[in-house]
Amino acid sequence: MSGGKLEKAQIMILNGKQKGDTIECKFNPNAYTLEKSVNYGELKATGSGASIMQFVDGNAETLSMELFFDTSDQLDSKGSPDPSKVDVRERYTKHIDTLLSVDGELHAPPVCRFVWGDGIDFTALLQRANKQFTKFLPSGIPVRARVNVVFKEYKTADYHKSEVSPESTDKTKVWTVTDGDTLWLIAAEEYGDSAHWRTIADHNDVEDPRAIDAGDKLELPPLQS
Repeated sequence: MSGGKLEKAQIMILNGKQKGDTIECKFNPNAYTLEKSVNYGELKATGSGASIMQFVDGNAETLSMELFFDTSDQLDSKGSPDPSKVDVRERYTKHIDTLLSVDGELHAPPVCRFVWGDGIDFTALLQRANKQFTKFLPSGIPVRARVNVVFKEYKTADYHKSEVSPESTDKTKVWTVTDGDTLWLIAAEEYGDSAHWRTIADHNDVEDPRAIDAGDKLELPPLQS
């Protein structure tokens, strides 16, 4: 709450033909889930059962929740509906569908922000929406809906360039080779990328990357920026 007023969750459309439009959630969600995961690849040491896990990349964070919409309060005292006001599809859920539809300007669905007061501000693409209609007028018009939505975090390429940069050693280190070590494994362990095995080979005048033995000492130079 802010200043005693209940903050309403809302979804803002950030680009495309409907840029600036807002979908207000009539009822705030009871809960939401944020999920983050990363991917690892397994590198096998030649001639041994040993292996190391190498970080590959991170997955975009997801935000999921159930949204609840109800228009039954728009019925007049006699229960006669105004279809333009009482159909929950027209009032609410069709706007959720917009976030999954290809925008003519973008040739893709629009980017949006899910904002709920000071608690959460999540820029994303809507990944999926599962709509369930649970209350109807005698005519079949739905007046109540539950919509399970999953948003997938959206970040521009410029963000990744500015925020995500590989790091390496800042000074030369010495690695003592043990049984099962290969230049690929050493590079993955030290630099986070097995492709840098050649840096180690060139620095140590190793012509055959497989021709290293337990007890050998290898210098691991810093990567050139």
